[in-house]
Amino acid sequence: MKADEIRKNAFCMPYASPAYPRGPYRFFNRQFLTITYRTDPDKLRAAIPEPLEMGDEPLVTYEFIRMPDSTGFGDYTESGQAIPVFYKGKKGNYTHRMFLNDHPPIAGGREIWGYPKVLAKPSLQAVTDTLVGTLDYGPVRIATGTMGYKHKPYDMEKIKAVLTAPQYLLKIIPHVNGSVQICELVEFTLKDVVVKEAWTAPAALELSPHALAPIADLPVLEVVSAFHFTTDLTLDYGTVAYDYLTDK
Repeated sequence: MKADEIRKNAFCMPYASPAYPRGPYRFFNRQFLTITYRTDPDKLRAAIPEPLEMGDEPLVTYEFIRMPDSTGFGDYTESGQAIPVFYKGKKGNYTHRMFLNDHPPIAGGREIWGYPKVLAKPSLQAVTDTLVGTLDYGPVRIATGTMGYKHKPYDMEKIKAVLTAPQYLLKIIPHVNGSVQICELVEFTLKDVVVKEAWTAPAALELSPHALAPIADLPVLEVVSAFHFTTDLTLDYGTVAYDYLTDK
């Protein structure tokens, strides 16, 4: 295997059997349960990496996302926390924690964009009259979200505006010598977003402490809103907004 061949064909690990194909990645019938809650402002501020700034209010959006059909990544579910932020005056969202049950999107999400993806057992399903999202880390239930099932239609354009806002991630790749080789704030936007339906209803969210999955460190003080929606969308590559190793 020649060096030129490696340079031409290398795009992810492992070289001999890549964990995922090249992007972009298209998602069909991607179903969301999002519950936005008010939290402790000091704890939230401490969780947001500079140069991002906290939004107008101390809010966190907890997400349960069911992805039955995604190119390259297959059929999986994820769950985690996103934080409304500002970057250079632009409104966006910073993904703080994320848990999912499928290896290719864990590997691809971490290697390409810097998604904070960890293996766990999330689920999202309708149970009679309630939409139920859960997250188990090992045998321990650490998140439960519930929402009335399709009570009131919601403005799909407002959902689309949230989905197409800038997204931010903290990407860290270690050097083989143990130092940090890549430390970047990544920015990207979802593309070709089609919102197929959107609903709102009463909701509740419970987060439980866990030593290795401390989502409860941003405690739920008050549920502000909840939405259930289904989309098609494309996850494309991003850009480096800030390089922690070179930018001052």
